[in-house]
Amino acid sequence: MSNSLSSDPDGEVASDAEAEMRSLRARVRANPAPALVWVVGALVLVALEFGRILDGVLKLGVGLNFLFDGITTIPRWIEGNVAGFFSGETLSLVAGSLAHDLVGLLLLYLVAFFLRDYSPIGLDDLFEHDLSRRAQLYAERFILTGVLAVLAAVLLYTPVGGIVDQEVGAWVSVVGALSDLPTMTSREVIPNLGHQTQSGGWDGTFLGLEPKWAWAIRFALVWIYAFACFVWAWKGYNVYRNHYRELDWTPRDDTVRRFRNHYWGLFGLFVVFGFVVLALFAPAVSPVGAQEHIYEPNNHEFQHFDEESGEVVTVKHFEANLFSQSDNEQTIGPWSYDNYDRWMPLGTTPSGQSMLTHLAFGARTSLVIALSAVGIGVAVAVTLSLLTAYYKGLIDVVVIFLSDTIISIPALVLVMLILVVFQDSGHWLAEPMDGGLLLAIVLGFAYWPGMWRSIRGPSLQVAEEEWVDAAKTYGQTPRNIMRKHMAPYIMSYIMIYASLLLGGIIITVAALSFLGLGIAQPTPEWGRLINEGRSFIGGDSVHISTISGIMIALVVLGFNALGDGIRDAVDPEADIGDGATAGGGGG
Repeated sequence: MSNSLSSDPDGEVASDAEAEMRSLRARVRANPAPALVWVVGALVLVALEFGRILDGVLKLGVGLNFLFDGITTIPRWIEGNVAGFFSGETLSLVAGSLAHDLVGLLLLYLVAFFLRDYSPIGLDDLFEHDLSRRAQLYAERFILTGVLAVLAAVLLYTPVGGIVDQEVGAWVSVVGALSDLPTMTSREVIPNLGHQTQSGGWDGTFLGLEPKWAWAIRFALVWIYAFACFVWAWKGYNVYRNHYRELDWTPRDDTVRRFRNHYWGLFGLFVVFGFVVLALFAPAVSPVGAQEHIYEPNNHEFQHFDEESGEVVTVKHFEANLFSQSDNEQTIGPWSYDNYDRWMPLGTTPSGQSMLTHLAFGARTSLVIALSAVGIGVAVAVTLSLLTAYYKGLIDVVVIFLSDTIISIPALVLVMLILVVFQDSGHWLAEPMDGGLLLAIVLGFAYWPGMWRSIRGPSLQVAEEEWVDAAKTYGQTPRNIMRKHMAPYIMSYIMIYASLLLGGIIITVAALSFLGLGIAQPTPEWGRLINEGRSFIGGDSVHISTISGIMIALVVLGFNALGDGIRDAVDPEADIGDGATAGGGGG
C-alpha cells in the first residue's frame, strides 16, 4: 500500500502531494489484479440473477415514469384552475394558457438550476462578457431553461417526439424480454408447485422432489446468494482499502471498527439484512406466486391429483383458496400442505392464501413505503436545515413556525386526516400500490419536522465554521457552499435519524392498515394480516396474527438497533434524543 506521508533523507516528514492527487483510475491501472478479481466475481453474481435485476430496473423505470407524468400534469392542473376564475371564453383560454406556460417554464428553470453545475459549456465559453459572478450564474440558468424549453417543444409538437417514444418503447421491450430470463433462484428453474402421481411420486417439481423440499432448496439458495453478495461487497471495500486507498488510516476505519464490536448494532444489521432480502427476493421465497395466488387467482390454474377420482384435475387458485382458509373451523398451520397439495411453510390466511407469500410481498410493500417516506423527509429536512442555517433570519422563523405547527398535531392523527381526504376524493395518488405512494408522501410530510429539528443544531454549527466563511470570501455561490462545505458534515446525523425513523414508519404503516386506512387489498401488508387474524387468536388459527406481529416487532427492533449501532459508531459521545425513534410523535 502506498503511503501519503514519506520521510526525506534529513528525517523530515513530507507530504506526497503527487500521490494524493492520483485518481482512483490511475491507482487501479498501476495494480489491476485485485480490482480485476473482484470485478469478475461481481459480474458472476450479477449474471446469476441478471433477469431479476433487469426486472427491478424496469419497475424502477415505471415508478420514475409515473413520477414524471405526475409532474407534467401540474401545468395542466394550474391551467384548469386559472381558467375557471374567468367567465369569458377567450379570456379564460388566454389566462389558462399563460398560466400553463409560466408554470412549465418555472419547472424547467428548477431542472436547469440543478443541471447547470453539470453543463460542460459555460457562458465564458460562448462569448466574452463583463457580468458579475451572480449575473453570470443567472444568465447560464436562463439560457439552459431556454434550451430545455425548445427541446420540450420539439418533443411535444414535432414528429421527433413520436420517434423518441418508439425508440424508448423498443428498448423497454428488449429489457423486458431479457428480464424474463430464468435466474438461479427463479421459480422456473426450481419449481415447487406440482402434483402427486398414482405411484406416490411428484410431477412438475424440481427433480421430482416433494414440494416442500423443492421450495426449501430454492429458499436456501436465496439466502446463500444474498450472503455471498454481502460478503463480496465487504471484500470490495477491503480491496479498495488495502490496495487503492492513498491513506493508511481514515476516520472511517475507526467507525467500522466500533460498529463491528457493537453487538446490538450487528443484531440490528442482521435483522435488517434479512428483511431486505425477504423483500427483494419475495417471488423466489414465496411458495406460490403472488400474481396467480393473490392478485389474479381466478385467471391462473394448476394441476392437482384428486384421490377420489384417481385423476389429475385442473384447479383455479381462487377455488383452491376458498377450500384452504384458516378460520378456526379449518386451519392450515405452519409447515403443512393445504387441501390441494400446495406447500404452505407458514400456513394460510383467512382467505386461503399463503402466509409466507403475504409476508414476503408485504415486506416489499413496507420497504418501498419506508424508503420513499424517509427519502422525502430527508430531502425536505436537509434542504430546509441548510437554508435556515445559512440565511437565518426570516426564513428560519417561518420554518420554525411551520414545523411547530405540524409537530403540534400527533403524527398518526395528521396522517389519518390527509389519507381520508385523498382516498375519499379518488385522487390519482391513491392508485399506485393501492395507496402505498400516497402513504409514503403523507408520512414524509408528517415526519420531516422532527428530522429538521434534529439536524438544525449541527447545521447551525457548521455554518459558523471558518471554512464556510472562507468559501464566502472566495465568492462561491450559496448553493455550492451548502452542497460542498455544509451538507457532508451533517450526513452522519442523517444516517442515524433515518435508520431510526425507518422502523417508526414501518410500524405506522402497519397500524394504519390494521385500522383500514393504509394499504388496501389486494396489495399484501403486515398490519392488515394482524387485523384479519385477530378474531382467531383464541383458536387453532392463531398463527395468522402471531407470526405477523412477531415479524413487525422484530423488524422495528432491528432498525432501532441498527440506528443505535450507527450512532455509537459514528460518534461514541453523541447525545441524541428520541425525537426520531419509532415511538416518536409528530416529529
